[in-house]
Amino acid sequence: MLLSTLFAFLPLVSAVTVPALNDRHDSHEHVQPGALPERWYQDDSHPVHRLFKRATDDGIAYPPVGSPEWSAPFPQGVPDPAFLPQDWVDALNAAVEAGRIPDIPLAVSERPQTNPVYPATVNPTSPEVCSTTYKCRGPEDLWDAPDGVFASSFDDGPYPSSGRLVEFLSANNVKTTHFMIGVHILANPSEFVAAFEADNDIAVHTWSHPYMTTLSNLDILGQLGWTMQLIHHSTGGRVPRYWRPPYGDSDNRVRAIAKEVFGLETVIWNLDTDDWGLSTGAVTPESIVERFEGWLSGPKSPGLMILQHEVTDASIDVFMNVFPLIAQQGWEFGSLASVVGDRRAYQNAESSSSDDVFFKDIIVDPAALTPSDDTGDSDYPAPTSDGLSEPTEGLSVPFPFEFVRF
Repeated sequence: MLLSTLFAFLPLVSAVTVPALNDRHDSHEHVQPGALPERWYQDDSHPVHRLFKRATDDGIAYPPVGSPEWSAPFPQGVPDPAFLPQDWVDALNAAVEAGRIPDIPLAVSERPQTNPVYPATVNPTSPEVCSTTYKCRGPEDLWDAPDGVFASSFDDGPYPSSGRLVEFLSANNVKTTHFMIGVHILANPSEFVAAFEADNDIAVHTWSHPYMTTLSNLDILGQLGWTMQLIHHSTGGRVPRYWRPPYGDSDNRVRAIAKEVFGLETVIWNLDTDDWGLSTGAVTPESIVERFEGWLSGPKSPGLMILQHEVTDASIDVFMNVFPLIAQQGWEFGSLASVVGDRRAYQNAESSSSDDVFFKDIIVDPAALTPSDDTGDSDYPAPTSDGLSEPTEGLSVPFPFEFVRF
């Protein structure tokens, strides 16, 4: 499967124009004991050196970030579910057949930029659905930072304004976690490289920023998979570990696809700056600074996991203005991915600069799935409706291929 995935992304050379969005990832030999040989080391060409090599990438030569070869294999807009790598579809089907993907009706956004609504018979806060939009916390979701910790992250990048943020963080010898949008990476490759090379964490914020609970299983697959693949190919083979749903919109079905197919952990937030509204006048810099002052002077438990965006110079300016207050009020500042769990930012590497990268596909090995009916210990509630999580017919897509313009 790994080779098929690798060959799948040998790109065609073509330029990509990215549309703007709306505002809104052995064998061995046995030897008999005896005396040590006179020469106790192996030649540099010996395979043993590959076992212990410390590497800042996975050993694959990926096209340079920003080149036509780099961008060619990826969607230019909203991913088409008819053009998904077969390995991804197979992994989804394996998870469905193992009972790992709950059957939950799709929610509907009745008006643009409004919270999705489920059918009247569905309770979004029930354990079976557990919609984050309705403030239901899944047992494995990350909403809060550790006590006394300011877990820094920024959404929606990279943008032209991202460079100022990266420079400011570097000047202050701190880092953040960037939840990045796929088409924004294609549109702003230099800003992406700057963030990564400054040792900030790169995480997933989907390909085109939709309400995830309104999407089909295959659409979810494309939103997450293409973003993970682009990050993987742009960071020396690192597989993202964390993702944040746009608008904080997820439920047990979406969580399950993210986790069971791609190994992603869901991150939300416990406080919101609403700084996206700076460009529309919905909020002012002064009002956001006032919020920060209240939060930073408040209790240290739980820690702060604040939603911020890197979409405009105005939002970056607000962060720069409040940054000194974080230390002054006794908070420990750290990138989100570096202060939660085991502090590893990627599934196959500790950080953006670590030398422990190993080759890993972006999908979870379907063979590792345990049918939930056999164990009685599924991480996700039992299905509550039918028809949404039936195995999908496999799509036979030749690679390399060109995407139809959307």
